[in-house]
Amino acid sequence: MADTEQVDAKVDAKSERQVKRLAHQIGTFAKAHGGAEGNVAYLGERGARIALVGEDGEWGNLVAPSVEVGRRAVEKAGVALQDDFDGEFAAKIRTSGYEWKRMAGIQL
Repeated sequence: MADTEQVDAKVDAKSERQVKRLAHQIGTFAKAHGGAEGNVAYLGERGARIALVGEDGEWGNLVAPSVEVGRRAVEKAGVALQDDFDGEFAAKIRTSGYEWKRMAGIQL
């Protein structure tokens, strides 16, 4: 029983370090862009994608080891968590010509 408790404590400590690191990165992004909103989506075995959209329209992604860790990190950073990456949330993203070229398959 004691071995299981030690393993659980190590997993919890690792998870907390991951949450803290991601929350710092999310907070830095939000501060640089006048605030932000985030969405956490399951990626499969890889973990979860944290999509961030700043108030200025800039956007970015982070990868968390799990949806739970991603959600806790977004909440710890004090960023609004959106349940869905719907049209209203996506419309806040400001894209450049680079993204439009990549989406169209034109790679120079």
